[in-house]
Formats: sequence, structure tokens, C-alpha cells
Amino acid sequence: MSEPTIDPENCQSMTQVRHGIDQLDAEIVALLARRFGYMRAAARIKPDRAAVRDEDRKAQVIANATCHAEALGVPVELVRDLWDMLVEGSITYELDCWDERRA
Repeated sequence: MSEPTIDPENCQSMTQVRHGIDQLDAEIVALLARRFGYMRAAARIKPDRAAVRDEDRKAQVIANATCHAEALGVPVELVRDLWDMLVEGSITYELDCWDERRA
């Protein structure tokens, strides 16, 4: 049986820190899987391929993430870079899904 995850401020060993990080990484990947499910839904719903890339929406998503990062004291530039990569990867994924549905 796996040991329980301890909040960061209560960790007393690197084993506890690493366990917490491993647990969070698994949760993050699960959340990404859910996010990509929304990309598949978007590919199904959007009527044409040109609608997949929406620069205004991309900017809004990145701005939302950086706002959350700032409020939580997380490095804003890092979050901005991660979200830019995430959104670009999501667009590529959605385009692939859009093409597959209509092949």
C-alpha cells in the first residue's frame, strides 16, 4: 500500500517530497487527458478546419493561466511559457482529430 501524500509544508524527508511530486505528476497527466478530451470535442463540434486556430482564444487562455499563477505566487513567466506550449500542442492535436474525423 502506498504511503499517504503529505502537504509540502509538513514534509520531513526527500522521500516524502518525491512521493508528493510523483502523485501530483500523475494528477497533472490525468487532468491533461481530460483537457485533451475537450480538444476532441472541439474538433467534433467546429464546422471547419480554419476554426481550430483562434489566436484571440489562445491569448485569453494564456492570460487566464498567468493571472492564476500570479495570484498563487507561481512563476508567471514559466506558466506563460508552459501554457503557450500547451495551447500550441492542443491546437496541433485538435487539427489531427479534426482531420481524422473527416477522413
